[in-house]
Amino acid sequence: MKKLLSFLLTAFFLTASNPVFSQQSGAPAIEVLILHLNDMHAKTEGFARIKYLADSLRRNHPHVFIVAAGDNFTGNPYVDMVSDKGFPMIALMNQAGFNLSCFGNHEFDLGQAFLEKRLEQAKFQFICANMNTGSSGLKQPKPYFFLKAGTLQIPVLGLIEINDKGIPDTHPSKVTGITFSDPLKTTGEYVELKKKYGCLIALSHLGIETDEKLAREFPQFDVIIGGHSHTILKKPVIENGVMIVQAGSYQRFIGKLTLIFQGGRIIEKSDTLIALESLNGTDPGMQALVRSFENNPEFEKVAGIANNNISGKQSLGALMTDAVAWAAKADFAFQNKGGIRIQSLPEGEIRVKDIYRLDPFGNQVVIYKMKGSEIGSMIMNSYKKERDIDLVPSGLTYTIKKGKNREAAEVKMLDRSGKAIDKDKSYSVALNSYISAAYTFDHPDTGTTLDLTTEDCLILYLGYKHKVDYKDVERAKLKIPKEKN
Repeated sequence: MKKLLSFLLTAFFLTASNPVFSQQSGAPAIEVLILHLNDMHAKTEGFARIKYLADSLRRNHPHVFIVAAGDNFTGNPYVDMVSDKGFPMIALMNQAGFNLSCFGNHEFDLGQAFLEKRLEQAKFQFICANMNTGSSGLKQPKPYFFLKAGTLQIPVLGLIEINDKGIPDTHPSKVTGITFSDPLKTTGEYVELKKKYGCLIALSHLGIETDEKLAREFPQFDVIIGGHSHTILKKPVIENGVMIVQAGSYQRFIGKLTLIFQGGRIIEKSDTLIALESLNGTDPGMQALVRSFENNPEFEKVAGIANNNISGKQSLGALMTDAVAWAAKADFAFQNKGGIRIQSLPEGEIRVKDIYRLDPFGNQVVIYKMKGSEIGSMIMNSYKKERDIDLVPSGLTYTIKKGKNREAAEVKMLDRSGKAIDKDKSYSVALNSYISAAYTFDHPDTGTTLDLTTEDCLILYLGYKHKVDYKDVERAKLKIPKEKN
C-alpha cells in the first residue's frame, strides 16, 4: 500500500499543472516545462532528486529546461571552503542538466578569479543585462539567452538587484571594476524582444517586491522567475497580467512552470511548487557525486560543545562576536544579522562544517579606535538601514528607543557592568570586513585589518572555551513606545 501511495504521489507531482489546452487554428501548440530554483546557496543534498525529476519529465515531454535565479554559491563549506572554491556546485549543476542561471549577489563572494573559472566550467549560460564588467577580471555576460524548443525561441532576460550604494549585496571589494545599472531602467532597452519573438521571460534576482514593480512597469513580460527574497510562492503572483514565480531557497522546493505556446505566443501558463522531499526517486550517479564532494574529514572535526541549543540570530551572533572580541583582544565587537547564515546550532558537538555554515564568507577582522558616540552612530545607521535591530554586539548591550510623534530614535549603550558607554572615550572595536566596507558610520580611524577571519576566531575561541552556553541571549533591544488612545 505504501509503495502504491508513493507511486501515486510521484505521478501527481510529475503531471500536476500540465493544463489541457484547446487547439486553435494555425500552428500546433507546443508545451514547454521550465524547472526553476533560486537561492540554492551551495546546498548539494537536493541534486539527486532534481536530476531524477528532470529526467522523469524528459521521458514524456520533449522540451524541459532547468534554470536558476541566482545565489548558487555561499552557505556550504563543501562548496565554498574547498581549495577550488565553488567548483562542486558547478559540477553538480552541469550533471543535473541546468540550462541557464542569472547572477545573484552571492555569486561574487568567491572573488572574481574563482568566479571566472566557474563561469568557464559551466555548461550552461550565466546572464545579466544590468552589469558591465568593465575593467574587472570577468568576461561580459550576455544580457539574455534563448531557450529553444524546436523552432521556438524563448528570450530570457537576466537581472540582478543593486543596493543604495549601486552594487549587489556583497563585499564591495568583490565587484571592483564592475558597474551596475538600475534593473528597471535597463529592462526598457530589451522589451522589444517581446515584439520580435512573441514572448519574454525575466530571470530575476531582484526580490519579490521589485519583481512586482517590474511587472507593473513592463507588462511585456509573460513570466518573471524570481529570486533573492527567498519567497515561497505556492501560488504564482499575477501582477499587471505578468505571472511571478519563486521557489523559496536552499533547494527545499523546485518550481515547475508549464507554458503552452501557439504561433510563438504563450496561450496558457501555470506553475506548481514541488517539495523536493516529496519525490521518492533519486539519481544514483548524482548521489555518488554529491557524496564525493562531502567526503572531507577536515570538516568533521569537533571544534567545541554547545551545552544547550543556540537558536536565533541574537544568540548565534553573541557567540560570533564574543569569539571575535576575544581573538582580537578588542573592547567590543559587532556582527550583522545578514551574515549569520543558519538559524540554530543544536546542543552537542559543534563541528568545523557547522562553523562554516554559520559564517561562510571568509570576512577578515578589522579593528577600529572609535569613540562611544561613533559606536552609537554605527548602531543607529544600521537600524535605519534595516528598520530593525541589525548589529549583535559583544562587550556591551544596547536599546534603541523609537521616538514618539516623529521624534528621532535614540540608542542607549551599557557596558558589561551596566554602566553607560562614555560617548567621548575611545574604545577598540572589532568588525568583520563586510561591515567595515559596506556600512556607514563615523570613524576617523582608517582601521587595521588582522590576519584573521571571523571563522578563524570561532575555531580558536571554541578550542579555548571547549564548552559554551548561549541559550536565549539578547544583547540588543528595540523599544517601541505605546501610543496613547
